[in-house]
Amino acid sequence: MSEPSIFTRIRTGEIPSEIVAETENVFAIRDIAPKAPVHLLVIPKTEDYRNVVELAAGDPDLLAELIGLANSLAAEHGDGDFRLIFNTGPNAGQTVFHVHAHVLAGGLEEASIGA
Repeated sequence: MSEPSIFTRIRTGEIPSEIVAETENVFAIRDIAPKAPVHLLVIPKTEDYRNVVELAAGDPDLLAELIGLANSLAAEHGDGDFRLIFNTGPNAGQTVFHVHAHVLAGGLEEASIGA
C-alpha cells in the first residue's frame, strides 16, 4: 500500500493546516505558496483519483461537488470571480498526484497565469 498523500495527511491532522471549508466528500485549504490574493486548494477526501481526467471519468458527481465548493469559496473569499486550475501530469506542474483544484481570485489579469 502506498503512503498517504500530503492532502490526506493534512485532512487527518497529521500535518497542520487550516481547513477553510469542508463537505462530506471535499475540503479546502490555503495554498502554502499563493500565486494570487486568494489561492485555495479544493481537494476530494478520497485518494482514488490522481488527476481531474480520472476524477471526471470515475466520479462526475464528486467533480461537480468540488467545483461547487470552489464557487462558494470564490464568493466567500473574493468577489465571486475566479480562475480554476487543475494541473494534470508532471509536465503541467502537478507535484501531488491526488487530484486538487487551485482556486485563484482577487483582481487577476488575463496574463497573470500561475499555479
